[in-house]
Amino acid sequence: MAKIGIQTWGSNGDVRPLLALADGLQQAGHQVTMVVSSIDNRDYSEICRHLNIKYRHIPKQIDFDMSAFAEQTYRMNTIQWLIALLEAAFFPHEQEMYRAAQQLVDENDLLIAHHFLYPLKIAAIKQNKPYVSVTYCHGAIPTKNSPPFQFPDLGSFLNKQQWKILDYTFDWALKKRLSRLWLHEGLPHFKHVYPGLLTSDLLNLVAVDPVLCLEREQFAPIHQVCGFLNLPEYAEKWIIPEQLVDFIAAGDPPVYMTFGSLQQAVPDWSMELFIAAAEKAGCRAIIQTSSGKFPPDSQMENIYFIGKHPHQPVFKQCSAVVHHGGAGTTHSASRSGCASVVVPFMDEQLFWGCQLQKIGLAGKPLPSRKADAAVLADRIRYVLSSRSIEQTAESVAIQMQGSDGVAQAVKQICKLV
Repeated sequence: MAKIGIQTWGSNGDVRPLLALADGLQQAGHQVTMVVSSIDNRDYSEICRHLNIKYRHIPKQIDFDMSAFAEQTYRMNTIQWLIALLEAAFFPHEQEMYRAAQQLVDENDLLIAHHFLYPLKIAAIKQNKPYVSVTYCHGAIPTKNSPPFQFPDLGSFLNKQQWKILDYTFDWALKKRLSRLWLHEGLPHFKHVYPGLLTSDLLNLVAVDPVLCLEREQFAPIHQVCGFLNLPEYAEKWIIPEQLVDFIAAGDPPVYMTFGSLQQAVPDWSMELFIAAAEKAGCRAIIQTSSGKFPPDSQMENIYFIGKHPHQPVFKQCSAVVHHGGAGTTHSASRSGCASVVVPFMDEQLFWGCQLQKIGLAGKPLPSRKADAAVLADRIRYVLSSRSIEQTAESVAIQMQGSDGVAQAVKQICKLV
């Protein structure tokens, strides 16, 4: 049995996969302590207690208004958005997270972190403890022959040069800000932010299902695709409301609609878009509500409004999912056998939308700035009428349900302890 420390920072989508990994490691006989820095101040103590995982919430409170931030930044490009997020919700707490990381390293044999949690990497290096990073999107992992996302394919040699351009772009935008703690702690200069700071030098687990990771054969050996870290249903005490069960049973499988946490940026616009698109598409819909006008577990004709909940139990009852292209929602929809209509707000979400299109699980992504009810309704009708997408969704769901990302991740980690 090894003592393993896990640290993460971010929203629910950043925490859930590492909760799943912590549970898998506990089931394998290891003792796990989890440190969470939650930008939406969600408390995971109850679920960790249920899973017998030691839990620390550090800092106790992050003074961060997600709704206001989302409204101010959702039209920024990815780098602008990331810098704004770091300045608002990471750097003010960097020292406290680093102290938590040092304690975690003191107490444990091996450390694991969300790839952006470089304070834990620093603490692990200084105490010569093995450190593993976990990434949820493979879009920034260099490939041997393919170009970076949205770069032209200029052949193997020039594609490699384009990866170098991307490295220097990240460095220009982020290196000075991100290297302050690293250099203060006396560690040697690193060449590039990615991978020098933001991934492990030992093992970087790519928590992406192999079906959705088309480029995996071109990764360097340090990047191991383990699969989606899926939190098991027994981990959460949630039962589908009886009125939702009745709604689902009353007609054709509905279309689910959500923009995840980004829906807080445009709550009223999102609801108006979803409701009008469902009406124009002539489909039944379950809409994750972001407006007091449409309270959870209420209905309006062929639409059911739902609050926060684990996605997969409901997705399994749906024909398609309209979503923003977050990594977690992408995996949950695909694993549940649903076609996707992706309405991305930023580049990483566009990346996932394009991956789904390549695989045959979705049509062309519809950027949020171009979305209106008529166009979205057309995209919904397209995926609902496509026999090819339906067959692909069924096939992919079977493959993904037969894949155990947590077990594969645990297997890789156990080689190090």
